[in-house]
Amino acid sequence: MLNLALTTSPPDVLGDEGMYLFNDLPTKLLKDRHGFEPSAEWADHLRLSSVRFNSGGSGSFISSDGLVLTNHHVASDTLHKLSTPERNLIDDGFLAKTKADELKTPDLELNQLVSIEDVTNRINAGVKTDASAEDAATQRRAAIAKIESESTESTGLRSDVVTLFGGAQYHLYRYKKYTDVRLVWAPETEAAFFGGDADNFEYPRFNVDATIMRVYENGQPAKLDHYLKWNRDPITDGELVFVSGNPGRTQRIFTVAALEFLRDDRIPYVLEYLRRKEILMQQFGLEGKEQTRRARDELFGIQNARKAYTGMLAGLQNPQTMATKRGREDRLLQQVGERDEIKGLASAWKEVNEIQAEKREMLSQSASLRSTLFDLAQQIALLAAEDKKPNEERLRGFTDSSRDSLLQELLSTAPIYTDLEQAKLADELSRMIIQRGADDRLVIEILAGQSPGERAASLVAGTKLNDVAVRQALIDGGLNEVLDSDDPMIELARKMESEYRRIRKRNEEIEERERQAYAKITEATTAIEGTGGYPDATFTLRLAFGTVKGYEEDGNSIPPFTNFAGAYEHAAQHEGQADFDLPASWMKSKGQVALDTQLNFVCTADIIGGNSGSPVVNRNGELVGLIFDGNIQSLTSDYIYSDVQGRAVSVAGVGILESLRSIYDAKELADQIGR
Repeated sequence: MLNLALTTSPPDVLGDEGMYLFNDLPTKLLKDRHGFEPSAEWADHLRLSSVRFNSGGSGSFISSDGLVLTNHHVASDTLHKLSTPERNLIDDGFLAKTKADELKTPDLELNQLVSIEDVTNRINAGVKTDASAEDAATQRRAAIAKIESESTESTGLRSDVVTLFGGAQYHLYRYKKYTDVRLVWAPETEAAFFGGDADNFEYPRFNVDATIMRVYENGQPAKLDHYLKWNRDPITDGELVFVSGNPGRTQRIFTVAALEFLRDDRIPYVLEYLRRKEILMQQFGLEGKEQTRRARDELFGIQNARKAYTGMLAGLQNPQTMATKRGREDRLLQQVGERDEIKGLASAWKEVNEIQAEKREMLSQSASLRSTLFDLAQQIALLAAEDKKPNEERLRGFTDSSRDSLLQELLSTAPIYTDLEQAKLADELSRMIIQRGADDRLVIEILAGQSPGERAASLVAGTKLNDVAVRQALIDGGLNEVLDSDDPMIELARKMESEYRRIRKRNEEIEERERQAYAKITEATTAIEGTGGYPDATFTLRLAFGTVKGYEEDGNSIPPFTNFAGAYEHAAQHEGQADFDLPASWMKSKGQVALDTQLNFVCTADIIGGNSGSPVVNRNGELVGLIFDGNIQSLTSDYIYSDVQGRAVSVAGVGILESLRSIYDAKELADQIGR
């Protein structure tokens, strides 16, 4: 059981801002503002009912026999891997009528957070105070690896040391892993992503972006003590709700200089990359129906990221955003300079400023080729080399505590499509020429006298890494097997390995210096503003809270709820536009659907990417909704929160039940939920 520490809200926390640690919940703030004080039992139950998807996203246990609820778009990677030309789960959806019909996923891992331990002192004790950035990074990595390894060995749990407050704190998170995960129900993409790219990040919405899976242990449905009860009543305007999920990454601790780097360099670079990949996937899909299916999941992810980054950039390009951040930073620096005991910490802001120039220099440097086959080759080559080192000297991701999860990915039985791989690899080789220049030594060596298209074709045709048994043999054989291999993809990974390690080492040195600087900034901020608040998101479990609340946009009042009637009306208003076609199952069942049932709703809870699939619960800890998006105004939340218009968007719990019962003929499944 975790103890709930009492935290207070620092002066600059706005409205319902906050992604709080489960071992440091804002109990006083909640009691003062909302008249609600979460007990330790309430928090423990919610924590143990929540799960993290290794594919990126969140979920929750919703029955005593292992049912798990998440988003359709979180599950889409799995749906894609389980699909075939004859069975298109993305388009057609899926329902297992019996447990025997449930489909085993090829490589999914779900993590249940069992405990949290503060290991800050142990990490800091492992780093010498006079160490260079390079040595400090090595020493810190060794200290982390030792703690993780000892924890995994003693508990059998996945053990991850998490960096918090920019490096001011380190916590050890222990997870129970579920690796036998099976698909139970998924709606058609037409229902889950109704409105398509046009409506993405918009509101009002009318989506059933939900999927249900089940976790198994020893070949049987897992027996769970902690799962969420399901509230069968519609949610009300102004109701207090909580979101338990795994927000990905935020940069709210970032200085103005760091945000300027994001605005002027990193996000434009990422957007250029995403636009290129979007065109590549679209062109590949035009080659035929099967090519469209193969590219669909990756294309969706690219388009979703492109729109998200566009919104983030727009927020940073808004002068008011930067003025707000600069105003707070100037006030803080002034107060730091006025206090003798902390004035020396002001140099940390200058250090961060100088680091941005180095990050700008490293921005386009890469020794990875983003294709499944090359990624497998690179990971196998690195694993073989790292296994020869003592555990504490290995790269992050290749230590003993990470091994099982890494092998889960490397030995996935998911299909690999060689035509798609060839297109992706050819594009990556072309990008490498642009980035490094045609006369670059590594480029010349990699291309081996061929054009990017020709080289990609020969690599994909020659490799045997699409065979799981071949990958297993390379892993079992270790470094000698990898060095002796004549597989062209393995040979390519070996050619690029030294450059990969050089770039990774350089980036780790920069990250270490930045980590030390932000630790000082956190120290200064705490001295001025006091303790309390929350650290930036780290794709670990957090609790957010807010109220169900509409907003004003362009002079219009946006209500907090939508319903099934609105979905049918929205489809009729956009007749002839493919993204607004409701699936045949919806049209056929319209007469049986209670049209006034809530479908989607918005609230002020503080979320970002990674929260997708998070349960929304009420004061009683009962599930009332499922986070699936934020609106366009919320996309600045990576670096600044605002509840003026920014909202988290959820599928209503009652809407999911109504769709199961009235549209998908899944009454038995609906009856299992919450029990």
